[in-house]
Amino acid sequence: MGSNSSKISDLPKNEYLKKLSGPESISENDPFWNQLFSFSFPAPTSSSELKLLEEATISVCKSLVENNPRTGNLAALTKVFLSRTRELRLSAECQNHIFIWQTHNALFIICCLLKVFIRELSEEELQLHFTYEEKSPGSYSSDSEDLLEELLCSLVQLITDTPLLDITYEISVEAISAMVVFLSCQLFHKEVLRQSISHKYLMQGPCLPYTSKLVKTLLYNFIRQEKPPPPGTHVFPQQSDGGGLLYGLASGVATGLWTVFTLGGAGSKAAASPELTSPLANQSLLLLLVLVNLTDAPDIPNPYRQAVSSFKNTQDSSPFPSSIPHTFQINFNSLYTALCEQQTSDQATLLLYTLLHQNSNVRTYMLARTDMENLVLPILEILYHVEERNSHHVYMALIILLILTEDDGFNRSIHEVILRNITWYSERVLTEISLGSLLILVVIRTIQYNMTRTRDKYLHTNCLAALANMSAQFRSLHQYAAQRIISLFSLLSKKHNKVLEQATQSLRGPLSSSDVPLPDYAQDLSVIEEVIRMMLEIINSCLTNSLHHNPNLVYALLYKRDLFEQFRTHPSFQDIMQNIDLVISFFSSRLLQAGAELSVERVLEIIKQGVVALPKDRLKKFPELKFKYVEEEQPEEFFIPYVWSLVYNSAVGLYWNPQDIQLFAMDSD
Repeated sequence: MGSNSSKISDLPKNEYLKKLSGPESISENDPFWNQLFSFSFPAPTSSSELKLLEEATISVCKSLVENNPRTGNLAALTKVFLSRTRELRLSAECQNHIFIWQTHNALFIICCLLKVFIRELSEEELQLHFTYEEKSPGSYSSDSEDLLEELLCSLVQLITDTPLLDITYEISVEAISAMVVFLSCQLFHKEVLRQSISHKYLMQGPCLPYTSKLVKTLLYNFIRQEKPPPPGTHVFPQQSDGGGLLYGLASGVATGLWTVFTLGGAGSKAAASPELTSPLANQSLLLLLVLVNLTDAPDIPNPYRQAVSSFKNTQDSSPFPSSIPHTFQINFNSLYTALCEQQTSDQATLLLYTLLHQNSNVRTYMLARTDMENLVLPILEILYHVEERNSHHVYMALIILLILTEDDGFNRSIHEVILRNITWYSERVLTEISLGSLLILVVIRTIQYNMTRTRDKYLHTNCLAALANMSAQFRSLHQYAAQRIISLFSLLSKKHNKVLEQATQSLRGPLSSSDVPLPDYAQDLSVIEEVIRMMLEIINSCLTNSLHHNPNLVYALLYKRDLFEQFRTHPSFQDIMQNIDLVISFFSSRLLQAGAELSVERVLEIIKQGVVALPKDRLKKFPELKFKYVEEEQPEEFFIPYVWSLVYNSAVGLYWNPQDIQLFAMDSD
């Protein structure tokens, strides 16, 4: 783009870009490339500027698509970049700022062009464009090299092998962004891609040996959360008067400070948005999620998913099983800390879900931690602010809780962790409460929100499954948690009665002559009764297994005993009501014997004494409530659109026109 480029709007008229995309072939040894790679202008800091950059790139690309079959300039540009990457590590060690600056700019140009090419061309056409050379019109390379594959492998090596320094930070971010762009063809297909040239490159051939190294690098980038270097201080040294140092090179290429496009900050006044303190960590996590969720090839499982599913703790000295490929070790303590701190973002929650679900080493380690509140509290806060979160984020948080509650040790330990002053819980001041009771409160609140707003059966089911898994281990429930359990049952009871009344009235009323179908009250009633049954089983499980630990729940049952009267003789609930009815009758009798006008403290004292006197053999045993999370068939139909929606919304410095996106519905504004 040259040293004269100063604004994005000038790009279509830029003489260097016009020459690159024009009808004249440019040799790989031409000084033109040094001039092209020497540009510096303010980085895009808003979606409108990124859109402007996209539009400017399109005009250049159209010309390049037309002329490249004759000029081979795209291949020449790529080869120049590849030759530079081979010297990148040495340049970093020697602090060769200008060389790294120009190499970054070369990659940035390739990335911009590639993004438009992928959108406008088929993969086969794109691959063909990288084979054209400076020969007769339309001729292409006859040797066996695949320049597109070589470019992708070079990006992988750049990410894994280049030391992370102030002067290499931005080119590392750009390399990761370029890999995301490489895989972005999925955005322009409505169906999940199951075969792709880029997938093939990454899953076999020269890229494959780098699988574990790439996954490990991306994970460590996420863990370390390295911030970008201070603007304008890390690339070129400053003169004493504070002005930029002007380099009078023979080619006259470098002027001004190095501006990094993709960060919206380095080399310009604008800084990264406050919530995004580490663009490198953000891009690394997004690329990792994209790689892990690539579909398996017909005969080759996704190696990146294999790597994420099998890595071990650095403190684990046991040998790797020979049958598991792409294994490596990483510091689990650092990973755990980063996951705890980053749960405000969808992508960090999705990574936590992926690791808990797919990597048994990570799951075992996390469940053994004695500070699980550091992980659970951010997840509960996501669910608590359900109104502000997208549904996918809420689902991931809920499934994480479900996976954790599959472990009895977790269900016991959360009641031993005492929390004080939970500031984000606003319904009631909680000066002291166990983590277990808080978890119950938040899950019940999520159920109630779902009942009145979204009415999503899937969310209901998972919330109840988590409560059911915990119910046998309920210990010393906070009085407010016990009240909310019974309040939820009361809400369900009222809803049941309302639907039953509506169903009865519809049967009595005249047949509707209109074409409007009547509501399916029978189905509604069936769903509500299923949920009521589940709640009764949860209460029953607690009474059967840990009655002596939960006087507050018995108190709440007695206070609202009339609620349960209608279900004693209901055929769907008779069996499960036996124990609840027995407990209510037993303690009601003891309270009557104690006299009237009893204080709360006296009632609780009578309950605690009665627990000892109640014969345990009188409580009927039911099968243990245990629900296990099972991923749905073809999970890629959910996860791939979800991951790419995160890339679309969260990737730094990457813009796609929403009208071009076909994978998921996008708003145009």
